[in-house]
Amino acid sequence: QLQASGGGLVQAGGSLGLSCAASGRTIRSFAIGWFRQTPGKEREFVAAISWSGSVTYYADSVKGRVTISRDNAKNMVYLRMNSLKPEDTAVYYCAADYKSPTAQAALYDYWGHGTQVTVSS
Repeated sequence: QLQASGGGLVQAGGSLGLSCAASGRTIRSFAIGWFRQTPGKEREFVAAISWSGSVTYYADSVKGRVTISRDNAKNMVYLRMNSLKPEDTAVYYCAADYKSPTAQAALYDYWGHGTQVTVSS
């Protein structure tokens, strides 16, 4: 099971760090993706990282402002977000994929509960 945490309320221009923890299984075997969703919209890809951490992908909308990383020894994946904008407001989810990191939500095998990020203007 995956659990995203670290969300909260932050002013525009601020920073926030999200964490994705795995319980019951090791996370090191999986590629991990971060997605976000706002009411009435489809889940949107944010970033993804390979199991080793050597490959990362970012959505154009967050590139340069967001960094995905992982610590397999701690069974954790992180998402550091800087220069936050009001349009970054969403529920953020982490997901695990047995294969390669991908921007396609449908290809992920496991999803965690989300964490709310709210960016005020």
